[in-house]
Amino acid sequence: MIHRLPLLFLATLALAIGCVDSPAAPDYGPAVGNAASYGIWTPGARDDCTAAQHDAYSVVGPDHKRYPTWHPPIDPATGCSFGHDHGRDPRASALYREVGPIPFGYANEQLDVYDPLTTRHEDHFGHKVEWQNDVPMHFGSDAADALFAVRCDVLTKLHQGTHSKDAFTNNLHELVYHIRCSDGTELHVTMLAAIGEPGQFVRSCDGATVAVGPATPPNSPSGGGQRIIPDRTCVDQDILVPAGQFSNFGTLHESWQTSNVVRREDGHTLAFFNPYFQVSRPSRFYDPALAGIVGRPIDVCYEVTPTGERARGQDCDVSTGSGTIPGVTFDDPRSVFDGVARVVDVNSNFIANASGPEIWYTDPFGKHGRPQPFPGSIRQFIARIDNDRGGLDLAGPTIGRNRDYGGPRVHAPN
Repeated sequence: MIHRLPLLFLATLALAIGCVDSPAAPDYGPAVGNAASYGIWTPGARDDCTAAQHDAYSVVGPDHKRYPTWHPPIDPATGCSFGHDHGRDPRASALYREVGPIPFGYANEQLDVYDPLTTRHEDHFGHKVEWQNDVPMHFGSDAADALFAVRCDVLTKLHQGTHSKDAFTNNLHELVYHIRCSDGTELHVTMLAAIGEPGQFVRSCDGATVAVGPATPPNSPSGGGQRIIPDRTCVDQDILVPAGQFSNFGTLHESWQTSNVVRREDGHTLAFFNPYFQVSRPSRFYDPALAGIVGRPIDVCYEVTPTGERARGQDCDVSTGSGTIPGVTFDDPRSVFDGVARVVDVNSNFIANASGPEIWYTDPFGKHGRPQPFPGSIRQFIARIDNDRGGLDLAGPTIGRNRDYGGPRVHAPN
């Protein structure tokens, strides 16, 4: 179970949500088994929490299996470190009372049922939560913004691993998306988001397509959006620079631009939303010259080319004590390349469901929506409205800016 919150925090949270007329999160009772995502984390050499302490942060999902869920980087009961973060604590979200703890890996688990020949399981580190209450939305002009004045509560979770080679080829990543707005717009969707094309990504420094290899599963569907990731070309071009220049560490930036559609069985679009998930200072880049195809930015801090180019600037200086600390590795907490600096662009939220119903059951990719459940289906909530305003798009701003989910003991892989 999730550890208890301090009483003062609970009292404050109760006041904050007491005026919200929303049902409590469902209780699925005792677990009848464990999901594939549960129990896969084990402590590394720099972590002193046990696997049992980690697994205590769990929740029972709609399929009555036990799943991991959000936890802080430091266990408040013991002070031990898990070494990784899952983003912002969702318990203060205005939507938390209704949606409850997020089961990490639920959509992946349902794919096993929906198509037993197709599996897509993800690591534990990549699950990242972000949320913001009372977000002002915009419609493309000051006049429209003043006329409609819509505000929303947003809570989202994407599996966005930025430490391994996975996303170089794999475009299927679990996305949980909750939004409730003052104009009646409301979505509660869990799915495997197909982000761009499988087997490839878009290079961060010039927009070129980089083909890598087969995805897992090999029949992963193509999706909208794109995964923008740095590679060795970006490092050579922007990080290793001659004397008198500073490295452009901004090239080490990932932007996962989702484009998600929930459709009925007949193909009608019930909902569309396209949040972008941005990460600064990931702990990896693509390097096809390496056996594992994963380059480490911290290793680049120690590189010097035959003609004297090297990394020059704050990120490497902070990580290595301006070059006085040798041998800092990618999983060292002293490295700033740990993927803890993240934001989410809320972007568009479109619903075309005036005829209802509000509850739909889709496959794990958000397709083939029906009013009745079927094996491997996921329950989705889509408000019974059409929120089109004659071409004016209900869109949101960036959330999470100026929040850093790291700490002195958080490190890659994260």
